[in-house]
Amino acid sequence: MERLLPRDARSVPARGAWRVSRPTPRWLHCTLSGSWVALAFACLSFTPSLLPRSGFFQGFVSGISAVIGYGLGVLGAWLWREFANRPPKTPRPRAWQALFVMGSAALVGALLLGWHWQRSIRERMGVPHPDSADYLLAPFVAAAVFFVLLNAGRGLRAVYRRLDALLSRHIGPRAARATSGLAVVVLTALVASGLLWDGLIAMADRTLAVQDTTTEEGVVPPRGALRSGGPGSLVAWESLGREGRNFVGRGPTVDDLSAFSGTAAKEPIRVYAGYASAPDAEARAELAVKDLERAGGFERAHLLVVTTTGSGWVVPEAVAAFEYVTGGDSAIVATQYSHLWSWLSVLVDQERARDAGRALFDAVYERWSSLPAGQRPKLLVFGESLGSYGGETAFSGERDLANRTDGVLFVGPPNFNTLYREFTDHRDSGSPEVEPIYRQGRIVRFSRRPGVDIPPASAPWGDSRVLYLLHPSDPIIWWSPALLLRRPDWLREPRGDDVLGQMVWLPFVTFWQVTADLPLGMAVPPGYGHVYTGEHVDGWVALLRPEGWTEQKSARLRELLKPAP
Repeated sequence: MERLLPRDARSVPARGAWRVSRPTPRWLHCTLSGSWVALAFACLSFTPSLLPRSGFFQGFVSGISAVIGYGLGVLGAWLWREFANRPPKTPRPRAWQALFVMGSAALVGALLLGWHWQRSIRERMGVPHPDSADYLLAPFVAAAVFFVLLNAGRGLRAVYRRLDALLSRHIGPRAARATSGLAVVVLTALVASGLLWDGLIAMADRTLAVQDTTTEEGVVPPRGALRSGGPGSLVAWESLGREGRNFVGRGPTVDDLSAFSGTAAKEPIRVYAGYASAPDAEARAELAVKDLERAGGFERAHLLVVTTTGSGWVVPEAVAAFEYVTGGDSAIVATQYSHLWSWLSVLVDQERARDAGRALFDAVYERWSSLPAGQRPKLLVFGESLGSYGGETAFSGERDLANRTDGVLFVGPPNFNTLYREFTDHRDSGSPEVEPIYRQGRIVRFSRRPGVDIPPASAPWGDSRVLYLLHPSDPIIWWSPALLLRRPDWLREPRGDDVLGQMVWLPFVTFWQVTADLPLGMAVPPGYGHVYTGEHVDGWVALLRPEGWTEQKSARLRELLKPAP
């Protein structure tokens, strides 16, 4: 019993009361310096980001933020002791009491402010407010995530110490420490990238590959010869994949197009090569072009080359709008290069998107350019999200886009898009990053709302037009490792009306906040985040300038293409 008692109590009881000492469990033990920085990072994680979050998701983000802060706090304290040549000190009880009191007040304040900011974001975007109890989950989820990750890190430290002790028996202490540290770093990197990250990506790819063999209810093989997978097609229906079958098995009919325009329409051509249709990007592109030629795609007035998103998804509203605006006198060709979701493909499938986009356009352009000049269809390019990255890679710059196409529509471009970054970084002086103007808008233009005048509205826009659609609240557009240590222009300049003025740049924190927004990009209403539904209509009208088209037609078409609730 004596060893369980405070040291002073072993000789003289304080006021006759015996008190049992209960040491803090090892898994709950934290350093004071690390705890202060973890507290600061946890509070900062409640600051506004781009998109609304649930309480559970906010807690997850806050827990990871706190672990990052704790690690930086421990590292900073260690560096200070090393440079000052001081040993670590045991904090006084009052220091912990101050942390508890001030930390509790700070967390409550951050939680209340975060709740207020979340409500403001939701009101701007028309997102329903969750029950207040939902947001109260955040601190508990954050604590659980924090301690799980913290003790995982301590497990690595235990491995380091065990290895250091083992090596010290055979080599010098400094060499043992260096070797042990290097081994743990390499082991962690291998596990994180090789086993965990690559394993998770491989598992997701296998899971989604199985889903790719399924077909959505109501989607059946085409009965006509104008679509891949139909009679006479060079591409088997079974090889198209889930999204490829959706693309060729759906879309407006001749009757739909005629009813909208009030005149006779043509049946649109849709051609697609799935991931299983051919062994690589180049072979899929060649197969798609052959099937396009078989279907008569080069004899139509408009030919659209689409680079898909990761899963092979062709944005239904975008291609349907193109067919309505052209009256069905069109052909669309696309290929699949991955099975992964769009937001995940942005992180891991960039090379495959690049190869697919370049291979498809080059194959189409080679056949298109061999036709007599007066018999060529108008050649257009479309890409959304990672599809815009793949679509860009076939071109070297502004003039190349204008010389080899009749129009380009890129939607929600990732921040790493080469041409998008070139146009944005070299924008005209005075134009903001959220809606830049490049060389007076002579070829390339950007729009947050294409239904209104696209800036610079007063300047002439050439016959071959390139249009980027973007939302200030789209995390795909702004995510970049540069956010770690550099304040971006879009948070320095006047921001979009869908981004709160209270959102500020903070080192490390803003990068993680925008990273956490990536999977939420499609969970908001149209016009915000990464949801561009309804804006493709205005984009195609701006590029194609169909004769006799009116704003009333655009409004009717937007309503017609609106997804069912």
